[in-house]
Amino acid sequence: MNKNRLEAFSDGVLAIIITIMVLEFKIPHGHSFQALEPLISVFISYFMSFVFVAIYWANHHHLLQGLKKVTSGIIWANMALLFWLSLIPFATGWMGENHFEANTMALYGAIIMLSGVSFSILQNQVVRNIPDNEKLKAGFDRMKRKGLFSSIAYPIGIICAYIHPLIPTLIFLGISGLWLIPDKNIEAAFQNQDFREDIES
Repeated sequence: MNKNRLEAFSDGVLAIIITIMVLEFKIPHGHSFQALEPLISVFISYFMSFVFVAIYWANHHHLLQGLKKVTSGIIWANMALLFWLSLIPFATGWMGENHFEANTMALYGAIIMLSGVSFSILQNQVVRNIPDNEKLKAGFDRMKRKGLFSSIAYPIGIICAYIHPLIPTLIFLGISGLWLIPDKNIEAAFQNQDFREDIES
């Protein structure tokens, strides 16, 4: 499969996920600002999920830049990632409609945790199929460490959902902040002329 086809399909799925999430907003019948109050929790859950999906899109884009060929392992790892991400609108809507009740936050945390695990699996598949480059290796090693930290923090957030909803919210947003900016080593590797010629040859 052509790499561009994989990226285009993934971009389309992520765009649909964001579109579905925004449809959770029901237009209030009143015209006062008080009529918007019931939508506050829905907006917060939408904001959280929008940030998550946007970060996945950015890191997915950077991950695939150095890819020379698409293998069946990459295809199915990518599909597993999209599967879990496609469940985010459901978990987002349930959490927002129920004002961050414990069970809804636990399910939300489980889905974004499994999305993170799937991304790590995809990363491992991609790393096997890219040219050797020291800067790129350093960047991917740092991504692995961030993935390990996330895999520990997500279960803590899920457990804390039964203590107070603010705790997992801060944990989940903290994890997203960790992934907000792609590694500079990866960017430097892709800007190297010899490396670009290597993956394009």
